[in-house]
Amino acid sequence: MRIDFHTHLFPPEIRDHRAKFCARDPWFDQLYRDPRAGIASAEDLIAEMDAAGVDASVTFSFGWTDQGLIEETNSYIIDAMRRYPRRIYGLAVLQPLAGTRAVRELDRCAQSGMIGLGELMPHGQGYRLSDIQLLAPLIEVVRHYQLIVLSHCSEPVGHIYPGKGNVSLPDIVAFLTAFPDVRFVAAHWGGGLPFYTLMPEIQRITTRVWYDTAATIYLYRSAIFPIVAGIIGADRILFGSDYGLLSDGKTEKLKVTGFHHYESYLVREWKYGQCPSGRGRAPQANQVTCGRGLE
Repeated sequence: MRIDFHTHLFPPEIRDHRAKFCARDPWFDQLYRDPRAGIASAEDLIAEMDAAGVDASVTFSFGWTDQGLIEETNSYIIDAMRRYPRRIYGLAVLQPLAGTRAVRELDRCAQSGMIGLGELMPHGQGYRLSDIQLLAPLIEVVRHYQLIVLSHCSEPVGHIYPGKGNVSLPDIVAFLTAFPDVRFVAAHWGGGLPFYTLMPEIQRITTRVWYDTAATIYLYRSAIFPIVAGIIGADRILFGSDYGLLSDGKTEKLKVTGFHHYESYLVREWKYGQCPSGRGRAPQANQVTCGRGLE
């Protein structure tokens, strides 16, 4: 079973009125003002999945500063899940600074079948991943529903690009230290975190961490695949295309530049239920368990 763990969806209204929404949110503007930046609908994603031979996708919208916009786009993802069952699995985006409203929204999304919280985008929403007291009420909901958490992560060095952000390794480590029981997916290779798991103290706090490959072609040479697989194991790497932000053949280029060498390991890993489920239930050969029931 082939799964894309990192995709973005938007209601058609946002795609059709890009400039209006760029004017409403500075971080959205930074990422999407360029008309070449893809804004995909649920139908676009399903068509891409069919063309690429992807069976299921984990998807989410965008970390708006406006909680109202977040709730609208979460509702769109929930609707997409209902229209495309067993193909689209949603994560709930939140604005933690919204306080109890954000907690209520996560509860609503979990009750609607979403499997996790994410993508966290602290850099665009005015908080840090190390703001433990701010995030603690949300993590209580995560624990209650056995959700996963997916967060943007930023490289501490290297070139600047739209969307890089400043989700630093110290912030990630602070989060993992505060919430060691949470199943955590570190996007974009965790900002280089796998390399630091060679340090015993970092290895200890990352036993429940997985890493997605979103935006690989912007960040690393293809050698990243064998090197990281050698450090943490191929079963901790989750394929993520970053569709629809990355489109126009970039997903296929990612596969060509290295992912195909490890795809067989990753498919086997999903098959035997070792993804971030924590449920200890091995699915059938044509199923997959992830979060609170991606199957």
